[in-house]
Amino acid sequence: MGENFDPALVPSIFAPESAPAHSIFSLAAFVLAITGAIFIIVAGLLTYAVIRFRRRADDDGTEPAQIYGSGPVEAAWTIVPFLIVIVLTLTTARVIQEVQDARQPASALEVQVIGHQWWWEFRYPKLGIVTANELHVPMSQDKHPLPTFLDLRSADVVHSFWVPRLAGKTDLIPNKINSEWIQPERTGLFVGQCAKYCGTQHAKMLLRVYVETPEAFENWVKQQKQQAENNPAAAAGRLVFERTACINCHTISGTVANGRFGPDLTHLMSRVTLGSGALENSRESLRAWIKSPDKFKPGVLMPAMNLSDPDLDQLVAYLTTLK
Repeated sequence: MGENFDPALVPSIFAPESAPAHSIFSLAAFVLAITGAIFIIVAGLLTYAVIRFRRRADDDGTEPAQIYGSGPVEAAWTIVPFLIVIVLTLTTARVIQEVQDARQPASALEVQVIGHQWWWEFRYPKLGIVTANELHVPMSQDKHPLPTFLDLRSADVVHSFWVPRLAGKTDLIPNKINSEWIQPERTGLFVGQCAKYCGTQHAKMLLRVYVETPEAFENWVKQQKQQAENNPAAAAGRLVFERTACINCHTISGTVANGRFGPDLTHLMSRVTLGSGALENSRESLRAWIKSPDKFKPGVLMPAMNLSDPDLDQLVAYLTTLK
């Protein structure tokens, strides 16, 4: 691992930093402790039997006395496993109820999560914001809980939303709405991805969750609500955008583009990656992506635009103004 490796970015279930993730981790640790104890006891008895009753040099070959049936032993191996199953069942049911039936407070942030092949669409209905691949939410505080409730949908096939440090996996199923909630306890970046095979580029359907202070989140909301600036220096590139098939798939506020098949590009350059984590977002990467997206994400639904170099340069110059 390189010098810039950040352990906090590892999508680990063993470092929960959100209320539902804590509950899931506690249940997993409890189950592991019980099953681990069972393994140690069984392995210990097996090891004892192998050593204690192994064949010895002075064995006369006679069969030892056989015992057929033992009420206490049979009762023990019936009652003890039954009690263990009951305890695990009740504990699991309690955690499921706690995670899945949580009440949504009035202060909760609502976000619609729509899974596409192979990217994420995030809609904030009450805020009028649409973005892609990067979910921004406020940090929750003990005195001021700020959970985020996610409305999970699919635009095509089955996907699965999973950010291990914040919550468990929840599937996005066509024609069905599932839900999930998170309540992050610290600011920072949390990474996740689709956890259900959804096609050739499933592995590159990554997502990033940015947890911010309430003040920083409000600033992000204000920035996202702004329309794309009409930069005179990029007018030629905007014209290229509006005259090509780009407007059929993408939306840019303040323009005629109102497509829903691809990500909203109104604030494209405020995002860290392109193609749901396929590339770092930069002028050079953006140019390469538009020229040949299939090179970086084989099977991607976005076609190569086949623009001339001058048109491509103008289009990229325009898109880089969308911050």
